[in-house]
Amino acid sequence: MKNKAGKISGFILGAAGFLLMFKMIFLRNIAPSDELAPGVVVITAVLTGVLFAFIGSLVQNYLVKKST
Repeated sequence: MKNKAGKISGFILGAAGFLLMFKMIFLRNIAPSDELAPGVVVITAVLTGVLFAFIGSLVQNYLVKKST
């Protein structure tokens, strides 16, 4: 499980961070009468999570190699 900690934490931080920023920036400026495609928001959150999981994996591998 230790070898997946970077990927899991990166995915959670990436997806949750995107959804938080989306709520704070975009939803505040959109009128309630406008329709949003929730699928696009979810797909973008998942893709952002995957990107951050990759970055977390790289950081974890760098730190493991540096400490040994």
